[in-house]
Amino acid sequence: MTNPTTDIRLVVLDMAGTTVADGGLVERAFDTAARELGVEPGTPDHADKLGYVRATMGESKISVFRHLFGTEELARRANTAFEKAYGELVDSGLVAPVPGAREAIEEIQAGGRTAVLTTGFARVTQDAILAALGWQDLVPLTLCPADAGGRGRPFPDMVLEAFLRTKAAEGVQQVAVVGDTSYDMLSGVRAGAGLVAGVRTGAHGDEALREAGAGHVLDSVAGLPTLLRGTG
Repeated sequence: MTNPTTDIRLVVLDMAGTTVADGGLVERAFDTAARELGVEPGTPDHADKLGYVRATMGESKISVFRHLFGTEELARRANTAFEKAYGELVDSGLVAPVPGAREAIEEIQAGGRTAVLTTGFARVTQDAILAALGWQDLVPLTLCPADAGGRGRPFPDMVLEAFLRTKAAEGVQQVAVVGDTSYDMLSGVRAGAGLVAGVRTGAHGDEALREAGAGHVLDSVAGLPTLLRGTG
């Protein structure tokens, strides 16, 4: 019987918290966005909203702001402020690869598999991160929610978009989804991915990852090539 981890042809990887270490920049950028809409740090309202941001790490940021601020106009104002603030932090050199991430991605692809990077950020922010890391040519495809019709995680759309665009796998059972949040896991489960794996380098712990459908939890993405070889 074929080991299901060795039959993976397409690997869909999250960015911030999974392959990219951003040192809490999401929360810092959220503070800037919240101030833009009159929500001051130290207030109960700010604490409640920050709690929601933490709980929904991995979700499309515009969706988060729609929930927090209620109207499309306010959500878009908050999202624009957030993306600008996050982009400036990235440009300041405050992002780095998760140790071993680039090497893992290169090893996965050298073995004949296709890797795709996904994010809940807008394209402009995703591109800023890729440029800061020198990763523009690391993988053949990068996706943000807008590339998949606007729905980010926990919907399966980005995973399925990667499946359709790359044509790397014959069926969704040959797809692996890897991320640091419960929303990453849910998106993989909903897409029917054959392998759904969490990593301990980001937002959510083992229990949350497994409850959301993780079949494996790795210390970091650096351990993924071993898992895919079926020796992990």
